[in-house]
Amino acid sequence: MNKLVKFGWRVPDFPLDGTRGYEFRDQILACLDELQETFDSAWVADHFVPWYSAMEPSAATLEAWTALTYLAGRYPHLLFGTSVLSQSYRPPALLAKMGAILQTLSNGRFVLGIGAGWKEDEYQAYGYDYPPISTRIEQLSEAVKIIRLMWTEPRATFHGRYYHVEGAICEPKPDPLPPILIGGGGKKLTLRVVAEQADWWNFPNCTVERYTELLGFLRGHCEAVGRDFTNITKTWSSECVAVAPTMEKAEQIAKASPFFKLGPPIFGTPEEVADRLRPYADLGVQHFMLRFADFPKTDGAQMFAREVAPLLS
Repeated sequence: MNKLVKFGWRVPDFPLDGTRGYEFRDQILACLDELQETFDSAWVADHFVPWYSAMEPSAATLEAWTALTYLAGRYPHLLFGTSVLSQSYRPPALLAKMGAILQTLSNGRFVLGIGAGWKEDEYQAYGYDYPPISTRIEQLSEAVKIIRLMWTEPRATFHGRYYHVEGAICEPKPDPLPPILIGGGGKKLTLRVVAEQADWWNFPNCTVERYTELLGFLRGHCEAVGRDFTNITKTWSSECVAVAPTMEKAEQIAKASPFFKLGPPIFGTPEEVADRLRPYADLGVQHFMLRFADFPKTDGAQMFAREVAPLLS
């Protein structure tokens, strides 16, 4: 697998074919059994019900942290990350402790992806307050500050507008520190937090033109806060990737996915898929997180690892 640009497998968080329980679990595990040696990472989303509004709300849905920790233990060759945690769902000091322990037990294979949260009906159903977006972004900033303090200071004390800790201890300290990935594309507020605090940045399902625009805003925020823009690892994710021997077959697979219209779908022969991803890599994307449209089959993912990844060296 190419090590200049890395590739992650997007763990399905809910089934598209009506399966439930053990059957859905077995589909995921069967795929990871095959792909653990050919991909660099695996990524889970943080929702309690399907995030896709067209899905039946009662569809079986993985809880992010439970799934993440189990899979990290089962597949010791993969890096595992969240794409992305809602900062509201777990108190930041608790999340810092959880992340530190997972980093220790997994021998350093954890990326803490976190965002401001956005699914209002989920917040309401599970009893979380849903303040305005500006407030949620301020909460995100405070949460990340607490997490870093917990990971680096003997005792963390922080008194913000929304979150407070007093002499909080987090032992063992994570070593190395897990990268903190912040997800989101708000030009004024979110990207400012990315510039100030993120190790990695992700914005999903957008065109090359949109990604270029957001990079420009991120660069401007980095200059404003004195941050080296190149020190932030850029990532991009797609909810619809289909690789097949012919364009016709790949297009058929992609169009069968309910996520086909969420963003620019990536489909075609290996050469065509590489051509569609190369502009992102040229912009500096170092890690791709990809959901393959033929799940629970692994044909597309295996062809990607075998024939597409080497073309993006």
